Amino acid sequence: MQFSDLKLDCRHFRGDIPCLPNKQRGRLCPTCEEYDPVRMRILLIKLGAIGDVIRTTPLLQRFHEEYPGAHISWLTHTPEILPAAAVDKIYRFDFKALYALSHLKFDIAVNLDKDLEACALLTDVNADRKFGFGLANGQITGLNQAAKAKLLTGAFDSISQQNRKSYLEEIFEICGFDFRGEPYVLEADRRYDGQWQSLHEQAQGRKIIGLNTGCGKRWLTRQWPEDYWVALIAELRQAGCFPMLLGGPEEDEQNRGLQARSGAYYPGTFPLPQFIALTAQCHVIVTAVTMMMHIALGLRKPLVLFNNIFNPHEFELYGLGVLLEPETGCDCYFGNTCRRTRHCMQDLPVATVFQAIVERSRHTP
Repeated sequence: MQFSDLKLDCRHFRGDIPCLPNKQRGRLCPTCEEYDPVRMRILLIKLGAIGDVIRTTPLLQRFHEEYPGAHISWLTHTPEILPAAAVDKIYRFDFKALYALSHLKFDIAVNLDKDLEACALLTDVNADRKFGFGLANGQITGLNQAAKAKLLTGAFDSISQQNRKSYLEEIFEICGFDFRGEPYVLEADRRYDGQWQSLHEQAQGRKIIGLNTGCGKRWLTRQWPEDYWVALIAELRQAGCFPMLLGGPEEDEQNRGLQARSGAYYPGTFPLPQFIALTAQCHVIVTAVTMMMHIALGLRKPLVLFNNIFNPHEFELYGLGVLLEPETGCDCYFGNTCRRTRHCMQDLPVATVFQAIVERSRHTP
């Protein structure tokens, strides 16, 4: 075979190592039946947070529909969360990735982060069309009208509170699309399925209710009181459910305390892929607006979602969830300090949450 026979535009071509059709089936370019020409190259920049990366994945379906044969690259801080089957090249944000990207050419580049480094990258990357956030005169700016509108909602609380579009509607508009209910793309690693035998033995066929008790450190005003979690667990156990405490290292001490007080099952903390696989074992998920919300939606799990400080219109729950808010409202829009003597999350009663779980669990097998 001559060098001129190489199909350099093939999706399978790697250059540094043999392509899979060659490695597994001995294919050569001139006669290869798996030749798959790339018709367009698209770069998506969404670095973090993990939940935000997950809730950006609905764009993948739409880009593939709008641009058949597209090769999609994605730059992120958390490559492990992205669906390898839907993204051709996943880059972890580091020097190697940035250096490589600086030498590549794209037809479309999209940045949905307002972080300075992400905006700088979109400004510099070689692409025919750019969407989202970039830099102008050293300042973050929107490169199209929809991005400018999104920038305004992030810069001024009063404008953000008036917004009636979901996050997904906004990012689809930034990319030039209308949102049509495209789903999250999240893959639970089935290799961990056997790890949860003990969980199912203890559950004994009861419905497993995943209780994600934390809210992260950025907005502590989202925290539901510990006494309420204990009371909810008692109600769930009396109703024949199997409550399971969920969380990461930041919630570990709290969850151990809740386990001691309530008798709820607590399996401990796990790396992200195993945590997602564990979540997949649940019948219903209860959580504040955290990464867990997006994992649950990605896994198509019925969801009971607590919200107090965010605009409720930003959430797309795909008919899977119910949004619960304090009966007295909240005075701390995107705030980390409660202005009230009595924290508003105390006005989200246990009975309301319990009833929402019961209703959600009716729709699970």
